[in-house]
Amino acid sequence: MSEILEPVSLAGRRPRRAPSPPEYCLDASAGHLLRLAHQRYQAMFQERAQGLGLTGPQFATLVRLSQMGRATQNHLGRLAGMDSATIQGVVRRLIARGLMRTASDPLDRRLRVLTITAEGEAVVQEGRQAGMRANDALMAGLSEGERAQLVTLLRRLSPG
Repeated sequence: MSEILEPVSLAGRRPRRAPSPPEYCLDASAGHLLRLAHQRYQAMFQERAQGLGLTGPQFATLVRLSQMGRATQNHLGRLAGMDSATIQGVVRRLIARGLMRTASDPLDRRLRVLTITAEGEAVVQEGRQAGMRANDALMAGLSEGERAQLVTLLRRLSPG
């Protein structure tokens, strides 16, 4: 025999709402925290590299060129993590300061190759020391394991 079901009354009950999405929290945003850490590092680097007159992108460019020995402007820009417009301005300023030079490639005269000058190498050496001191200051509150873990995670977040 079939059972007769009585209608269920919803009177007096609130309809269920869909859960609202979590509110954006700036203090829990990885992007915001990375920006703050970057600003802090840049200030520490500039303090420790006084007198070098280098911006972060200029320093990165010189370090990469020092490592490579020679490179085209486009390749150097990719290695330093800059777009073509940015690397062009950076290279122009570093050439004007005598920290790098440009010449035709002996194997392909159409190609312009950049090399670092002796003065550029001296600046890179001083900058590397300042960079290490700034890194140490930035990560002073972290254990060695945490430092290694942070660098590993940041590498995973970085392109390339």
